[in-house]
Amino acid sequence: MKNYPNFSNSRFFRDWFQRVFPNSQAVSLAILLVLGFALIYTLSDWLLAVFAAGVIAYLLEGIVEFGVQENLPRLASVLLVYFTFLAFVTFILIALLPLLYQQTAQLVQQLPSMINRAQMEIMRLPEQYPRWISEEQINEIIATIRMELISYGQRLLSVSASSLVGLVTLIVYLILVPLLVFFFMKDKDAIIAWFVQYLPRERRLSTLVWREVDRQIGNYVRGKFLEVLILGVASYITFSFMGLNYALLLSVFIGLSVIIPYVGATLITFPVIMVAYFQYGFTDDFFWVMVVYTIIQSIDGVVLVPLLFSGVVNLHPVAIIVAILLFGGLWGFWGVFFAIPLATLVQAVLTAWPRIGEEEASENGKRLSAPEPHEAKMVEQNQPLVRNAYPTDPASESRRED
Repeated sequence: MKNYPNFSNSRFFRDWFQRVFPNSQAVSLAILLVLGFALIYTLSDWLLAVFAAGVIAYLLEGIVEFGVQENLPRLASVLLVYFTFLAFVTFILIALLPLLYQQTAQLVQQLPSMINRAQMEIMRLPEQYPRWISEEQINEIIATIRMELISYGQRLLSVSASSLVGLVTLIVYLILVPLLVFFFMKDKDAIIAWFVQYLPRERRLSTLVWREVDRQIGNYVRGKFLEVLILGVASYITFSFMGLNYALLLSVFIGLSVIIPYVGATLITFPVIMVAYFQYGFTDDFFWVMVVYTIIQSIDGVVLVPLLFSGVVNLHPVAIIVAILLFGGLWGFWGVFFAIPLATLVQAVLTAWPRIGEEEASENGKRLSAPEPHEAKMVEQNQPLVRNAYPTDPASESRRED
């Protein structure tokens, strides 16, 4: 007869708590994780500039450490990296954003003609495939698309109405974030020491988890930045050489699409197909664009990803998709961007979390490996040490001697 646990007994919950939290270090790690999640979730809107500056400083810290390893003073390395970062941001704001805005405006102006052409192509479907598609179904599809376009237009109007406040906020962030990045890198040790003084003393487990997560997250995010840059530049050069419209806009979206694994590459394929079709139609140029785009995506999956992320992330595809849905629902774009690092954090915590069975096994191993006092004395006197594999009680030993 099976013995089922008695949930009414408090001993069951006490045993469960001791099994999940076998020591004080596990308790302190759980408290730190809960407090960190609560602070980020509740204060992310108010302290967005601080969090963004912390993320940027964390990403740049690897380059600063590289300069320090090359015998460069830390302050000089910080200044060099910081001004390079400012030059990169200035290039994006002055050179890249105006071109993106220009191509976006051109695309918006061409949207009505694209929609009319698409509507004409759709209306021909009942004539070509009367057994599969009827004219009523086509009218329903067109009506649904018009309703969606109207709703999107209303959203754009509401966004434009609050654009002044958003513009002021953006200007404030453009001033505060670079300043915070500089001080985060310059006074890194002092800031970390200030936080550490409020942490529990028994934090060996937390330190172990942080080192593993720091190694994986740092390598992943830096590798992802290089992947975005390489894929975007390669796409822009290729599309510009082929004369494709909106080459810069599509290249930026192709580069950013790698932030969302499995999903981003699928989503960006539809704009590429639409732009190429409305420009070339079903001609040889259209098929060449599709072939080149497929080659770029294949090189990214076969060459870039193994080269940049070899041994960095060891997560199952199901875990990656669940992480994208979960953290993207919680924090939007930043949640999607950091979905894999956060999933890596969860995996590191689950891997390093102490288990009571493992602790008992390790204690038993230490107890079995430690010699008894009389055995240690025999070892010192170079006498042979033979342990009985089947120990008996003293009473049976005395009877055997008699």
